Amino acid sequence: MIRIVIAEDQGMMLGALGSLLNMEDDMEVVGKARNGEEAVALVKEHEPDICVMDIEMPLKTGLDAAEELQGTSCKIIILTTFARAGYFERARKAGVRGYLLKDSPIEELVASIRTIVDGRRIYAPELVEFVFGDGEATENPLTERETQVLSLIADGRTTKEIAGELFLSPGTVRNYISTILDKLDVGNRIEAISRFKEKGWFK
Repeated sequence: MIRIVIAEDQGMMLGALGSLLNMEDDMEVVGKARNGEEAVALVKEHEPDICVMDIEMPLKTGLDAAEELQGTSCKIIILTTFARAGYFERARKAGVRGYLLKDSPIEELVASIRTIVDGRRIYAPELVEFVFGDGEATENPLTERETQVLSLIADGRTTKEIAGELFLSPGTVRNYISTILDKLDVGNRIEAISRFKEKGWFK
């Protein structure tokens, strides 16, 4: 049985992930944390095989927690909306075994957990391309959800309106926007829309 701790500050996501993983015959969620400090405590208490962790959490981020847990037998998987080179590099240095984006289907996470328990590492392909790609990216570097957010911005929607339409918190939308600006290497929303149009990435 693969024993798992999940750390995620959004209650609904935490509950859904726990339920979905518990449905697998070979998996058992032994602890759920709402912040990085709880995650570290639960891993030390339960000594799970895997800890699936968000990055942006209160009290201690997922990356802080991963660094603190380095050297333990627990294998860390980061599950995040942030495809940022700096985060990825720090995660690798902390010995994180998996780095997946939240857009990924649950089947991908389940398969990754089994692969990582077998001793291998799994990094989201789009993240690896984003970090290690050379020259000008010819393909849209944004995830489907980020593209959706940018399309709504281009339609003139406010952060609050986007949050309402996509059932997200305004803070999460702001995080998406920040990631979009980083990925497109622009300073503001107008430049992001222009860059996206130039590349022909709007469908």
